[in-house]
Amino acid sequence: MLRTLLFVGTNIAIVVVLGAFLNIVLPMFGVSLGDTSGLLILCLVFGFGGSFISLMLSKWMAVKATGAKVISQPNSQMERWLVQTVERLSKQSNIPMPEVAIFPSNSINAFATGASKNKSLVAVSTGLLQQMSQDEQEAVIAHEIGHIANGDMVTMALIQGVLNTFVMFFARIIAGAISSFVARGEDGRGLGFIAHIAVVFILEMILGVLASIIQMWFSRQREFRADAASAKLVGAPKMIAALERLKQSAEPELDGQLVAFGIHGKRSEVFASHPSLERRIAALQSR
Repeated sequence: MLRTLLFVGTNIAIVVVLGAFLNIVLPMFGVSLGDTSGLLILCLVFGFGGSFISLMLSKWMAVKATGAKVISQPNSQMERWLVQTVERLSKQSNIPMPEVAIFPSNSINAFATGASKNKSLVAVSTGLLQQMSQDEQEAVIAHEIGHIANGDMVTMALIQGVLNTFVMFFARIIAGAISSFVARGEDGRGLGFIAHIAVVFILEMILGVLASIIQMWFSRQREFRADAASAKLVGAPKMIAALERLKQSAEPELDGQLVAFGIHGKRSEVFASHPSLERRIAALQSR
């Protein structure tokens, strides 16, 4: 319930803020939202604005959604080791020290998030700490550090912004073309307002599926890069061992945008945010 409220609240805030921005700025440039250029600007602002607002809020939302506890002061040997490992690997990767957190989950998982390399977070599950050896934990942490060092959060936000714009713009262009075609009928009228909104909604769903395939392809490529970064930091054998351990674990429990920056994703290929564990292991073995 909390996770749903967070995402719904974010979407409402995006619509209100960007709607007000468009109403004030576009008339200053003499741009009408009724023409193609105005529509493109609208879609660009909403597409990229929504993506980057989500990026700015990603760390806060991740902590709230997963119930993660940020370690401000280590209270156990395990927490001290975790913070020290993140600090050491961050220095090796030449990035600022991320915040470190632990979230409650029986599955083996971890994720990295944050608006930039300077404001990042690395979180691991309690299941990972309980079920993995220290070498395997180190490899997973190095994988998440790799995501941060490679700038994956910002890169995926840019990709999402492009895809958002594509979906919003072409859904309305196609809906407009359909309305014009219908207008050639006997009554000379196009789609009614409600019918037009319904057509746009259906087209956004269809184009959204195509966009998600593209987004997931980029996500899978960045997983290979994060695996390679882990292998460089701690050695390929440790990362391979961690992936082998994941093959024995249950399905992950991360949702939404967190999945793309986790260590472990779903197994279907076309819509998967992660390559199969077998392909990831093979890529590391071929290095």
